[in-house]
Amino acid sequence: MSSHEVRILSSGGYLIHVDVCRDITLECVRSMHKLYYTLRKELSQLIKELVTGVTSIALFYDPRIVSSNELVKKVKELWAWSQQIDLNEIHKPRSFTIPVAYGGELGPDLPSVASWAGLREEEVIELHTSRKYTCYTLGFTPGFLYLGEVDSRIAAPRLETPRVKIPAGSVGIAGKMTGVYGLESPGGWRLIGRTPLQMFDYRRDPPIPIAPGDIVIFRSVTIEEFNRLKGVYVGDYNA
Repeated sequence: MSSHEVRILSSGGYLIHVDVCRDITLECVRSMHKLYYTLRKELSQLIKELVTGVTSIALFYDPRIVSSNELVKKVKELWAWSQQIDLNEIHKPRSFTIPVAYGGELGPDLPSVASWAGLREEEVIELHTSRKYTCYTLGFTPGFLYLGEVDSRIAAPRLETPRVKIPAGSVGIAGKMTGVYGLESPGGWRLIGRTPLQMFDYRRDPPIPIAPGDIVIFRSVTIEEFNRLKGVYVGDYNA
């Protein structure tokens, strides 16, 4: 599916699903972000909630306010318009630095990623911290960050058997993406480290300050600094 082809599906009388593209590429994600922020600005009076996926958007609406056909028509029009503008015009990305203690008990899969890549653990850390990552979306649990994309040399696949419980703050790799677990949850990403920061706080609005399109940079820290930074909210941290 090219950047000029978008699939819009109506289902259930209250939901419209927009598939921007099939392949997870930065170009595709940016197209999705353009549409997402355009819809949020232009249709705020018609939709109840917008939820982004990595390459798709779900629009929840009240059929008493707007019909499905009318909303689909508006989405098609805004899709075409949104792709002609610069993303910075509708969402100026913010940059967040996330400290991470790599390896050991905090990153039990670092050795397997290094082995898969044919690199030393230090080289994996260097490659992981050398990039600026785009926040693709948030999910599958509250505060989970989908970020991309990692250096192809360390794009190790998911674990064959997911873990039942992964600590909050864990940093993992799954193919071309890297992610941060906002809360304790199950998961199958390869864990290479952990951040001491509190990534999700339901008492705040929003609970996590990082939004789709924002930039994330990882910084390697010692276990001493990790312990010193425990509990600092990600939005309050200054590198």
